[in-house]
Amino acid sequence: MSLRHLTAASLLLVSTSALAAIGDLDELRDSGNKNEWRLQKNDNRHNIKVYVKNEDGQAVRSFKVEALLDAPVETLARIQFDIDNFTRWYFATMEAKMLKKISDREYIFYMVHDAPIGTPDRDVILKVTIDPITKKKPYVGLKFTALPDYLPVRPPYVRMLAEDYTVKWIPQDNNTKTKLESEGYIHPGGLAPSWAVNFAQGKGPYANMMGLRRMLFLPQYNDPKAPIMFTIRDE
Repeated sequence: MSLRHLTAASLLLVSTSALAAIGDLDELRDSGNKNEWRLQKNDNRHNIKVYVKNEDGQAVRSFKVEALLDAPVETLARIQFDIDNFTRWYFATMEAKMLKKISDREYIFYMVHDAPIGTPDRDVILKVTIDPITKKKPYVGLKFTALPDYLPVRPPYVRMLAEDYTVKWIPQDNNTKTKLESEGYIHPGGLAPSWAVNFAQGKGPYANMMGLRRMLFLPQYNDPKAPIMFTIRDE
C-alpha cells in the first residue's frame, strides 16, 4: 500500500474514533428530562433493555435493566449465590467473596471493582435481603444495600458508598424462562468525575446480563438436585 493510501486510511480511523468519542460524550452529558427513564440500549436479539435516568440532586445516573432469560429462577439463584464465581461474569469484578450468611434469606458479601483508567479501584460490601416467591407474590425479590463501614478501609481501594439496587426474578412459561428486572444507583466514593462513573455504569448492567446469559448454560447451575444456598420459594 502506498504512503498516500496509508495516510488516508489513518485519517479515516482517527476520524471514526473521534466521532465515536463525540457520541460517547454526548451520551454522558446531562441530557434529557430529569427523573424520566430513557432507553440507552435495546438488544432485541438477546432480549435486553437498559435505561438510564438523571435524577435531581445526583450527578450519577440511575439505571434500570429488563431481560428475558432462558432459564428457571432456580438456575439464576444458583448463579447469584455463587459469590466466588462473580469474577467470571459480573462487570469489572476483580474479587468477590461471601462474608456472612445471616439467615436463609439474608447475607453479606464483598467485591472489588476494576475502575476506569486513571481512577483507583473500588471495593464494596453489600447486604442482600431475599424476598421469596409466595402464593400472593409470584416473583423473587432481592435488595442489595451497601455497608461502607462494615469493614475497615482496605488501601489502595476506595470504599464505595453505594451500590444499591433491587432485582426481581419473575417466572415465565411455567418457570422455563425468567423475566429479570433490576433498578439501582451507585456512589463510587472518593474523587471520581461523574462522566467516568456514568460511562462505567452505562456499560455495567448490559455486560452483567450478557455475562449472566453465558453462565446459564453451565451444568452445575442447571442440575435440579444441586442445592440452593438461600430460600427463594415460600409457597
